Amino acid sequence: MSAKLGIVGLPNVGKSTLFNALTAGHAAVAPYPFTTTDRNVGMARVDDPRLAALAACLKPTQVIPTHVEFVDIAGLVQGAHKGEGLGNQFLSHVFGVDAILHVVRCFADEQVPHAMGTVDPVRDAGVVATELLLKDLEILERRLEKERKLAKGGDKQATHLVPLLERWADACSHGTPVRRLALAPEAHPRAFGLDLLGSKPVLFAANVDEGSLAAESPLVATLRALAGAEGAGLVTFCAKLEAELAELEPADREVMMREMGVRESALPQVIRAGYALLGLITFFTTASGILQAWTVPKGTKAPQAAGVIHTDFERTFVRADVVPADTLVRCGSEAAARTQGVLRLEGKEYAVQDGDVLHIRAGA
Repeated sequence: MSAKLGIVGLPNVGKSTLFNALTAGHAAVAPYPFTTTDRNVGMARVDDPRLAALAACLKPTQVIPTHVEFVDIAGLVQGAHKGEGLGNQFLSHVFGVDAILHVVRCFADEQVPHAMGTVDPVRDAGVVATELLLKDLEILERRLEKERKLAKGGDKQATHLVPLLERWADACSHGTPVRRLALAPEAHPRAFGLDLLGSKPVLFAANVDEGSLAAESPLVATLRALAGAEGAGLVTFCAKLEAELAELEPADREVMMREMGVRESALPQVIRAGYALLGLITFFTTASGILQAWTVPKGTKAPQAAGVIHTDFERTFVRADVVPADTLVRCGSEAAARTQGVLRLEGKEYAVQDGDVLHIRAGA
């Protein structure tokens, strides 16, 4: 599996610039609203230093990293859920993503007009959050109408579902996204095939000017407080700088970042924060001379991790040879790891750990 993030925000906040920086894409960027008139979809490789260390040690014939997928949609404005602006046409594209990457403008620039006239990160974030909530409410009300009819006819599942739908709809109507209801898995909309926008975790991306990269500005501080209150993540980036870095060769990029005092570009920040928000980990395999990284949720058992590689492996799983990546690098080879007694045999109840190198053993 790969993580999938949907990029949302008001017009002119830097969404498409961030998308281009994350995916090396070429989405249109301009200082006026609704430059994006169709969704943009791109993939970004996850440059895991453990994968590079394993490759240097094991000398595989092929190295395959894991990836993160990004979906960039048109800017949302007040009334988007009813068709205002262009965002409503593309809100459906956010369904199906694992998390929402909410870009918020945290800088003032007269050359780049703000959709609402002034820069106010908390207000702006609230506008977009409200549109997502109203879209969820619209979906829930339609589903409620259907399930109430079925419940009157004696349908047991509908009878069970109606009070849950009413609870979710009531929360949305009062400004509370479903993710903040602390629902048990069996009472979550996903259990009933409902992929609500408000059920997805949120990662705020604060777009700042270059001067605010070294020291946090008051605008970012207000957004960080909001993120903390809502249990959301937050990363900071400068869209203008990211656009410049994207045009440089890797060596020149490093020099420029060092001169600017920037430790990381947007991509590693978003990947790290996104993985933490979604509870994802990475494991590795080294079969047939191919070193490959795989992404699974934390707590995934070995058979289910094997199933990510190939569905048959989950069904026929017998055991897995396991060694942490750093231990394998220190040993120098799988044979040496086995000789030194650090390679373990694990069965069906083993929960795969971040950084594990697995050799799956499956039956016929």
